[in-house]
Amino acid sequence: MGHGSVPRTGSVLSSAPSTKVYTPSRRHNNWIGGMESQGLDMDSLKDALFILESGEVYRSPTEVKMSQIVLPCHANHCGELSVGQLLKWMDSTACLSAERHAGCSCITASVDDIHFEHTIGVGQVVNIIAKVNRAFTSSMEVGILVTCEDLYISKQWKVCHAFATFVARRTETGKVQLKQVIPHTQLEQVEYSLAAERRRMRLIHAEVIMDLLSSSTAQLGECQEHKDAFPAEKTRVESVELVLPPHANHQVSTFGGQIMAWMENVATIAASRLSNAHPTLRSIDMFHFRGPSHIGDRLVLKAIVNNSFKNSMEVGVCAEAYQGGEPLRHINSAFMTFEVLDSDRKPCTLPRIRPEPVDGKRRYQEALARKKIRLDRKYIITSKQTQVPLSVPWDQSNQMYLSYNNVSALKLMAAKNNWVLTSEKNKVSLYTLEENQVLCFKVEMYVNMAADQTFHLLADLRRRQEWDRHYEKCEVVIQADEEDTIYRVATPSITKGGKGQDFIMLASRRQPCDARDPYLIALRSVTLPTHPPTDDYTRGEVLCAGFCIWEESSAVTKITYYNQATPGVLPYISTDIVGLSSGFYSSFSACSDFLEANKTRTVAPPPPPPPPAAP
Repeated sequence: MGHGSVPRTGSVLSSAPSTKVYTPSRRHNNWIGGMESQGLDMDSLKDALFILESGEVYRSPTEVKMSQIVLPCHANHCGELSVGQLLKWMDSTACLSAERHAGCSCITASVDDIHFEHTIGVGQVVNIIAKVNRAFTSSMEVGILVTCEDLYISKQWKVCHAFATFVARRTETGKVQLKQVIPHTQLEQVEYSLAAERRRMRLIHAEVIMDLLSSSTAQLGECQEHKDAFPAEKTRVESVELVLPPHANHQVSTFGGQIMAWMENVATIAASRLSNAHPTLRSIDMFHFRGPSHIGDRLVLKAIVNNSFKNSMEVGVCAEAYQGGEPLRHINSAFMTFEVLDSDRKPCTLPRIRPEPVDGKRRYQEALARKKIRLDRKYIITSKQTQVPLSVPWDQSNQMYLSYNNVSALKLMAAKNNWVLTSEKNKVSLYTLEENQVLCFKVEMYVNMAADQTFHLLADLRRRQEWDRHYEKCEVVIQADEEDTIYRVATPSITKGGKGQDFIMLASRRQPCDARDPYLIALRSVTLPTHPPTDDYTRGEVLCAGFCIWEESSAVTKITYYNQATPGVLPYISTDIVGLSSGFYSSFSACSDFLEANKTRTVAPPPPPPPPAAP
């Protein structure tokens, strides 16, 4: 493990500090495009360039760029850039960015899932930009964007983006305490904010897989025997590499990019044995470095096809190290998804896999679980917010991504800087924002109480009916965990004799990661088969709403409520926004009174989970 080897001849690196002028380019827009691929509406963030007082254009001091022309020695026999080589370049660039911020040596802890949108040919140029999004105690998240450039037609397109976690190595004085990253642009603020949520996802990723496997075997389906299925054992690959000085980085440990490249190599061989063709790597599930490797180690690389689907296959790959007669040490593992493309670049149909008993069947089932999670993630995170339906089905397997998307959408709305103050009354301010034919609004006020108490009082939606006349009923449907709860909320009719509305809403709560974060209560609609629409109520939907609670001082808290006004919500708020009603002010004045009245009371713990309902 470990990174930051010096790029070889042919690379161009730049890591200029913020005093240099950065000219707007397509590459910068492609960075924004990488954000869009996460399902975030980035139209309001394209003012990412920040003008300094000197008149120069701001550039992140941690930003590092690498440009490489793809030579035949970098390519496979199809004339395409080897993904292993690309991983080396990505890792080098990201490490240099991390070390620029930390001021000391850094090692790679993990690389998040990567989806490769395009292949890269010989003669084309690879451009890589890396910058630190956020620093925690001794670790930091580095965002990486890879684009491809065709010099002959002056065209550039995005290949992939990734997020890597680097850890600063101990110095002679002990553990490193990293300095904070100070966001200057709106885009940097969004990335800074979302980095905390991505960190949370990394920490619980393994638990999600295990929970899904233990509780959803019936949902995933049993391991089926297919006629003429290809034995999985025939795809097994094992290769050994001796770690030599050229494989080491400037920290005299094995270059992490080299380890990832070796892993990609054996995975490609395993995929080729199933398909009898040259496979194309489409995505990699997280690389997670579990220990270091050094010069003189023997690195054992193992790969096998875990499962094949109609047009894709999953290959599991791991790296283990040993020296002399010592036992094997687990260094890294990952799961890679391959396709085989025909002459028209369309995916081919692949043979089915026949797993071996015990471990083979376990890997087969786990591959099904990961595929389901990938599909859920793709649907939830990459769908544009303007697409319908607004609600997506909730189940245990997609809870992590629904929760992430829920919180991310609220953070993105909070980061927008073009809000317009519509009116102000009794220290309650109403702001509106109209973008892409979507109306958003926020209500802002201050209360004289501690932020944590404010958070706990507002986090339980059952108590909202004590101050919000729009909440007629509120019941807990599912208590997923301490941070995620699904409620059914009923609201009264806005017309005499009409039907009321009800909402099935996921409430995702987050406490601050550090002093620069707010408390968050994010709300969005979900679909539950146990709670379909009824004749008594019209089913409404909330796309994005919630509270950001900021600690101004130990006794003063700023509360900001956000809502993206969907058709189901708009009738309740339209008269307030055009100034014909004072419902907002009365509701949030009542909220202030409710909080003040309960500022010293002990907040009740969250309710126990209701018994599971039959599907």
